[in-house]
Amino acid sequence: MAITQQSILPQNYVSQLGQDYGQQLAGLTAIPLDTSQFAPQVAGQDPLQTQAATLAGQGVGGYQPYLGQAATYGTQAGTTMGGVSPYISAAGALTGPGAGTGAGSVSQYMSPYQQQVIDATLGEFDIQSQKGLTNLGTAAIGVGGYGGGRHGVAEAEYQSSSDRQRALLNAQMLQQGFGQALGARQQDYTNLLGLGGAQAGLASSQMGLGQYQQGLAQLAPALAGQDIGTLSQVGGIQQQQAQNVLNAQQQAAQMGAMEPYQRMGVYGQGLGALAPIQGQMQTQQTADPTALQTALGWTSTLGGIMNPRIGSGV
Repeated sequence: MAITQQSILPQNYVSQLGQDYGQQLAGLTAIPLDTSQFAPQVAGQDPLQTQAATLAGQGVGGYQPYLGQAATYGTQAGTTMGGVSPYISAAGALTGPGAGTGAGSVSQYMSPYQQQVIDATLGEFDIQSQKGLTNLGTAAIGVGGYGGGRHGVAEAEYQSSSDRQRALLNAQMLQQGFGQALGARQQDYTNLLGLGGAQAGLASSQMGLGQYQQGLAQLAPALAGQDIGTLSQVGGIQQQQAQNVLNAQQQAAQMGAMEPYQRMGVYGQGLGALAPIQGQMQTQQTADPTALQTALGWTSTLGGIMNPRIGSGV
């Protein structure tokens, strides 16, 4: 007895597309993907960042020279200030009454030639006084009164007046010498105080220089830090831009490498959309199977049940 079989076959173009898809997929996946084309990359340091690192290394301990100079000025100031005391002590010795002949006394400032000047002046005064006395006697002789009472009174008054003038002259010269010595002593006192003040001023200037050096020691790292910060910031921006370029290049390479796979994916999606389309009906009549054919048919059916892939045509 003849057997009639009916089956729905896919459209011819669907079969052809499936065959083409399988061939392309096998060929595409057979080639290993070169991932080095789009491996991640890290941008190197920007030259500004390198410069910042160099400055940071050079700036370590950069304050030491300034601190060393500050210490030197401090030592000098201490030595200079120590020289103020002798001037102050010497000036202090000139603040007493100035009596006697010791250090700081007025007599120490008296001119060594003062007595000679006084003696010479008084000697000349005595000569002139004697001349006046002689002239007084000559006048008395002219009037006939020499040796008389009136002449004696006149000589006594003249001598008394001369002695007073001589004593006054001597006192004036002594007072003048004393005043000059006192002025010299006061000037010496002022000079000593001035020298002490100058010495202290020099010490203060040295201390100021030391403080200025300390300020430079504090300022140097701060300025270097600002430069390093600016270089690092700008260099970081440059490095980030370089990294962005590398990232964009990596993404472009990855997109290029994956494009065939994406295309095959779209191809497969389209092929899957065509699968539900009904194909043509095909009818086939066959003769009544023999016992052997029947047994083989059951075997094929059981095999299909055991292996679904056989039934699916894969």
